Amino acid sequence: MSEQSEGYKVVSDNRQARFRYEILETYEAGVELQGTEVKSIRQGKVNLRDGYALIRDDEAWLLNVHISPYESSSLYFNHEPRRTRKLLLHKQEIRKLIGKVEQEGLTLVPLKMYFKRGLVKILIALGKGKKLHDKRETIKQRQDQREMSRAMKRY
Repeated sequence: MSEQSEGYKVVSDNRQARFRYEILETYEAGVELQGTEVKSIRQGKVNLRDGYALIRDDEAWLLNVHISPYESSSLYFNHEPRRTRKLLLHKQEIRKLIGKVEQEGLTLVPLKMYFKRGLVKILIALGKGKKLHDKRETIKQRQDQREMSRAMKRY
């Protein structure tokens, strides 16, 4: 099936996260939003680059994700662009994440924001920060892949 027929439309992708972190596990979460935020997301005005997630008081929170104010509404009814938003996860998923984040020192990073059957979903990942030499290794692997694909196209 195609992405459109299933109702799956990617709005924003955080490619920088895959470069900065080694992704270990991913989780799909809903996001508690205001009306003008949903309208801005439909227009694709979302930036996940500096975002991260925290777990406080057995609840997951999405911080520092920028959703631009909706232009067609007044300032009074609009939302704050970088407000803290609640992530909707199951209790057992939150308990599992608490253990991994606190004991192993991992980070929760948003990877993608998308619409799934009309609802805004966010893909968050447990990531382990890469060191500088790991980042260099990633760049080297990418360049090697490009060179191999170029060589294959020639012949």
